[in-house]
Amino acid sequence: MLGSRKKSQGGAPGEVERGRGLGLGLALLSAVAFGGSGVAAKPLIEAGLDPLHVVWLRVAGAALVMLPVAWRHRALVRRRPALLAGFGLLAVAGVQACYFAAISRIPVGVALLVEYLAPALVLGWVRFVQRRPVTRAAALGVVLAVAGLACVVEVWSGLGFDAVGLLLALGAACCQVGYFVLSDQGSDAGDEAPDPLGVIAYGLLVGTVVLTLIVRPWGMDWGVLGGSAAMDGTMVPAWLLICWIVLLATVVAYVTGVVAVRRLSPPVAGVVACLEAVIATVLAWVLLGERLSAPQLVGGAVVLAGAFIAQSSTPVKPQPPADPVPDFEGELSRSGGAA
Repeated sequence: MLGSRKKSQGGAPGEVERGRGLGLGLALLSAVAFGGSGVAAKPLIEAGLDPLHVVWLRVAGAALVMLPVAWRHRALVRRRPALLAGFGLLAVAGVQACYFAAISRIPVGVALLVEYLAPALVLGWVRFVQRRPVTRAAALGVVLAVAGLACVVEVWSGLGFDAVGLLLALGAACCQVGYFVLSDQGSDAGDEAPDPLGVIAYGLLVGTVVLTLIVRPWGMDWGVLGGSAAMDGTMVPAWLLICWIVLLATVVAYVTGVVAVRRLSPPVAGVVACLEAVIATVLAWVLLGERLSAPQLVGGAVVLAGAFIAQSSTPVKPQPPADPVPDFEGELSRSGGAA
């Protein structure tokens, strides 16, 4: 009984810290994996592929890789259909479609900044919808991360007002909120929690279906995939870049990201995810020769500071009440003595 009660209260402090450390490491790995998607996608786009076709290849390829996992967890279709549909529509198709539609109307930096307002929106969701406590550290981390992102993307160089473009970017932010909130579903359910790999596998399948209807990939220039694309003057096989986008920037990114949210919390994981824009900028500097300015370097440091502050203090999730202790003495007095 003592062992089971200890388990229900979250385990020893050392175990909690190790789990949180693992969650932070996974969140960082997810940010690195997601951040590398643009570096691999840009040469393909410059070689002649439409950006939305690259997105479709990314999601459809990842869905194909995860197909055996989907078959293994096919019971989820019956048990959690709403979760799978929501993850596919919001976390996979919604974020991609809204973001790429936004950058067709407004500068990439502005779209990125609006999209990464998602951590602030997550805080609002947790505080006012779920009515769970939010620490000052998490709130301060969000403020610093958004301010730092403004410097990283140099938002002042592309300021302009396009109502439709800004609404699309805000739609991408809302879909990203769905990613963090849905990823946290089942984190308190113990053995009944849906397996994150199954959720991701079916989310990718749903996203593929939705994006197929939007993108219509049968009009793609498939010949580009058999050639090479230039990465800062170096010719790289297109198939290698596709593998990078599918395996690292999608499969690894989603798997580590969802597991990280369950080990941390949506607000903290959201702030750490802001590092994706910093990592993408640094990788573009190293691999594509896109130089960084002084404000971008300062902004990257501010984002790092915000992520560190946010993860340093997180609210403890409410625990179920302990088992009541039987009142043996009262029972004995009411029954008239011992047997």
